[in-house]
Amino acid sequence: MCRIFGYLGYDFVDAKRLKAVSDLQFKGGPDQQSVLSERNWAIGNNRLSIVGLDGGEQPYIGGEHIRIVFNGEIYNHHALRKKLELKGYSFADTCDGSILPALYAEYGTEFVRYLDGMFAIAIIDLRETVTLTLVTDPSGMKSLYYYWDELKQSLYFSSELPSLLAFERIPKQLWLSGVDFYLTTKVVFGERTMFDGVYALPPASLLHARLGDRPRLQRWSTYVTSDIPTTNFEETAVHLRKQLGEEVNSLLLADVPVSTVNSGGLDSSLITALASSSTEGIHSFNLSYVGDWPLDEKAYAREVAQCFGTTHHEVLMDPRNFQQLLPSVVAHLGQPNADPITLSSYALFEAIHQAGFKVTISGDGADEMFGGYDRFAEAVHTLGDWVKPYIGSLGVADAQQRWELYSDDYRSFVQENGSIEDHIEHSLRQSNRGRLDTILSFEREYRLPSYHLRRVDHLSMAHSVEVRVPYCQPRILDLANRLPDSWRVEGGRVKKLLYRTSESLLPASILTRKKQPFTLPIDAMMRKGLPLFAAIEQALDRETIRRQNVFDPTAIDKLLQRQASAPNGKTALTLWSLAIFQLWLDQFQVSISSSKQYQFEG
Repeated sequence: MCRIFGYLGYDFVDAKRLKAVSDLQFKGGPDQQSVLSERNWAIGNNRLSIVGLDGGEQPYIGGEHIRIVFNGEIYNHHALRKKLELKGYSFADTCDGSILPALYAEYGTEFVRYLDGMFAIAIIDLRETVTLTLVTDPSGMKSLYYYWDELKQSLYFSSELPSLLAFERIPKQLWLSGVDFYLTTKVVFGERTMFDGVYALPPASLLHARLGDRPRLQRWSTYVTSDIPTTNFEETAVHLRKQLGEEVNSLLLADVPVSTVNSGGLDSSLITALASSSTEGIHSFNLSYVGDWPLDEKAYAREVAQCFGTTHHEVLMDPRNFQQLLPSVVAHLGQPNADPITLSSYALFEAIHQAGFKVTISGDGADEMFGGYDRFAEAVHTLGDWVKPYIGSLGVADAQQRWELYSDDYRSFVQENGSIEDHIEHSLRQSNRGRLDTILSFEREYRLPSYHLRRVDHLSMAHSVEVRVPYCQPRILDLANRLPDSWRVEGGRVKKLLYRTSESLLPASILTRKKQPFTLPIDAMMRKGLPLFAAIEQALDRETIRRQNVFDPTAIDKLLQRQASAPNGKTALTLWSLAIFQLWLDQFQVSISSSKQYQFEG
């Protein structure tokens, strides 16, 4: 696992500036920093040593022409290495990334189709005109951001947004349409970010840039697929357990200890069970809060730990310290994410690091793969129009409340350019697939990478912890794409196949309990007189909001008064989201422009 960065173009970025870019993602790779720079280009990495501890020095060199930096893990590197050795290639070490130059030399950009893992890769090819190629994995588990400067004919990239901004070539300017996007979906997703002109490379993408030419984006498909048939429900459930076991086994391979995250829900409990069945001495981690709060799942996590004999760590987080963590969380995410679980994730990964672990395995992505959210069932069983209610379930506030929160000028902007809700609605209605397939495809392509996987990636690497995600591996993704609707959602039941797969393995209490959201109970914690309410109130400074002219300060005052007198979850989440946005603007010194650009990259 590493962090990567670099540029290609007619700009000149000196060694001091490249060091600043690297330093801003040092915690994501504290074991080694390196950079290779020549005229018109540079690539660098920060390494977190996990596989092949004595080797793996980057950039990887392939003869006179190929230079590669790599972030992630390649789980089938042993098999690929053997194939390449038969073709005459040799390798200096056993690190997974060391196969990449030979694989690229043999197959060109098709090399990525052979990889089983999570990754973001940058390749400099010096043959003829120098080219830069950026690649992401099929689920978007590893983030990669980029900015194209038309004037300098230069492309800049990095694993993290703060690091990318350290090139000092990227304007810190708000993508104005992102405000409506953020409140509609809790995060800007797709290719856009909240910084105008800064893009995130989507899952299964390849960005190709030749010196002097505009970069072009293309999508790729993997050769790593599942051979599990989907004709018989019971047989598929048996095969799925075996496949998940194999995925977990692959993810347990490392030259450092590996742990699991165990929230107490089905998804992480199954991963903990499979890991414990494969390897002795597994440590599991659960996070809860000091005091008596709703949605506390630690009793379930404790039961799973006892059942499978893990060394269990109960991480207690004190709500009185939340406001102290907010600036760090906002800084590491790089752009607003309205899910309060970001605080919990940050604290959990810090505890995993302090316990001596560089790697943990999580249950993220199972809901998107197997149909696990209540909003899926509601959309499937809704009579009549399902699109608007489904979009409404994604957001911070409904359309009416968003409209009330916006300033007069921002309302005019949205009227002129169209709302993001309209754009998403158009995209969903254009689909010729079934209702559930349309929703799951949309969530896997857009929401999962942006809302979940980037959060996990950035907040774990803030503590030098790599999170491996078995449910997002390409074979599981391939199988999930082929499942009949009734195996996912039926009669109000969600994740039907995964529940069947887990039977006879997990305790009955895990299989029969009602699904809970893995989130922070901010409606209970954001009460008048508690520290979190005071922190939110301070962040939502009336004069600052008036001056920015995006939101109506009077409308926000009313929300604060409502939460103080009659607290509820929706009001609390709206206030939280607005405060996170304000903290981000302030922390990154973002300017608010009058840009009219509005495009949903769907």
